Amino acid sequence: MLDSYKEYYEKFGLNVVYYRKRKRLTQLQLAELVNVDRSHISAIELGKVGVSFDVIFKLCEVLDITPKELFDFRD
Repeated sequence: MLDSYKEYYEKFGLNVVYYRKRKRLTQLQLAELVNVDRSHISAIELGKVGVSFDVIFKLCEVLDITPKELFDFRD
């Protein structure tokens, strides 16, 4: 990950947290629904890793949101 994008990774992660909590899911529940490890969800939420399109689309499907919503960063 490039340091210049760290802020965006973190904002993306905050959106994942927001929409996960809105659906009343734990990290483990979301991980199982998306078919990834819970530690990967944690790393995404903390902005420590990049995310593949496959995972982005599956997150959107599970969280009932659009990719645009997931990338709509708040200031």
